[in-house]
Amino acid sequence: MVTTLWFEHGLTAAGWARDVRISVADGRIARLETGVEAGGAARHGIAVPGLPNLHSHAFQRAMAGLTEMRGPAGDSFWTWRELMYRFVERLGPEELEAVAALAFAEMLERGFTRVGEFHYLHHDAGGRPFDDPAEMSARIAAAAQATGIGLTLLPVFYAHSGFGGAAPTAAQARFVHDAGGYARLVEAARAAVRPLGDAVVGVAPHSLRAVTEDELRAVAGLGEGPVHIHIAEQVREVDDCLAWSGSRPVDWLLDRFEVGEAWCLVHATHMTPEETRRLAGSGAVAGLCPVTEANLGDGIFPADGYLAEGGRFGVGSDSNVRIDAAEELRMLEYSQRLGLRARNVLAGGEGRSTGGDLYRRALTGGAQALGSAQTEGLAEGGPADIVALSPDHPDLAGRTGDRWLDSWVFAAGGAAVADVWRAGEHVVQGGRHRAREPIEARYRQALARLVA
Repeated sequence: MVTTLWFEHGLTAAGWARDVRISVADGRIARLETGVEAGGAARHGIAVPGLPNLHSHAFQRAMAGLTEMRGPAGDSFWTWRELMYRFVERLGPEELEAVAALAFAEMLERGFTRVGEFHYLHHDAGGRPFDDPAEMSARIAAAAQATGIGLTLLPVFYAHSGFGGAAPTAAQARFVHDAGGYARLVEAARAAVRPLGDAVVGVAPHSLRAVTEDELRAVAGLGEGPVHIHIAEQVREVDDCLAWSGSRPVDWLLDRFEVGEAWCLVHATHMTPEETRRLAGSGAVAGLCPVTEANLGDGIFPADGYLAEGGRFGVGSDSNVRIDAAEELRMLEYSQRLGLRARNVLAGGEGRSTGGDLYRRALTGGAQALGSAQTEGLAEGGPADIVALSPDHPDLAGRTGDRWLDSWVFAAGGAAVADVWRAGEHVVQGGRHRAREPIEARYRQALARLVA
């Protein structure tokens, strides 16, 4: 079955074009024509490729706004983590699926069309294994199926509470596997996502804190999908790594592993200029989560220097305290402006569009990190993952070309998203997910149980 769509304007692989007619078959763009009449096709506004969300912990969507009261001691990532540990103990399979479905629906409403779910909640309360090792992974897959979002599932290997193989704590019991158990989990996760069609399964050693070198080598060797790892998010993490090994985290990893295009180093916030150069030269993707990094007080990624060295990046919503593709890009640029006291820092050069360059880099870097092919624009053979911006939004009025991207990122934000197709399915219409009402009702029921 072929579906035909028509857009007033579209960002294609060859650049911006007018009167764009797209024929969709089997979830992909079968034909793309420009300068043609709509004919009988449905008419829409400004088409751009959907952005990949390369790093999400979906269950944390239910915590949004619940960790913003200052405690008796100085607040930090580490105190936030203790609150997260207490919260996660309450989550069962039903609650996880309900929360993930709302998070995924909101991602689609705000311009993300594929999510990299860095999934580490594997066991029942107290660390008791489920009969099916992929019970919780299957709930993530069910939420993706219900919403229509593309899924790259990244089951997390978590074995230790600190560098050097320290024993896990009781609060981490729901995350922990040994190497054999994790291999079984990955196989079961592949079976769980099979009904989704174009889902990808990668591996995710949680962090250098949570795995030993031998474990990391074994996990990274499982399959041929993406390899994602948290690294250098916090100053204390860097200091602990130095105390343990004599090396900083990014240097330690690059010294011992062949880090390349399959890898995504999430956060990598605290790097020296030499580490920044080495990561950029590796071909790996830096997984940046600017909204969460600001919320947790992580610090500022050295994006200016990293991009100057040819580094690749994508963006993710991480803790899902706010879900908005444009806001992640805006926060990335604004953090650089605050740190460097300059403007339009991450534009590719004089006369370049900051929003346009950020968007294209996050598009290709995110796709690389999630194991899905994507050019800098819509193209025949590519995924029919399309976001339509509304030309009627006041912040987009009178713009053309990359000015639309600038105005989406720096002014309108998610409110400019009118319609979204994922694999050719019209999942967002008039700015709302087609199943938002039942998804939201189920979420409210789950949250009532969680916060009671």
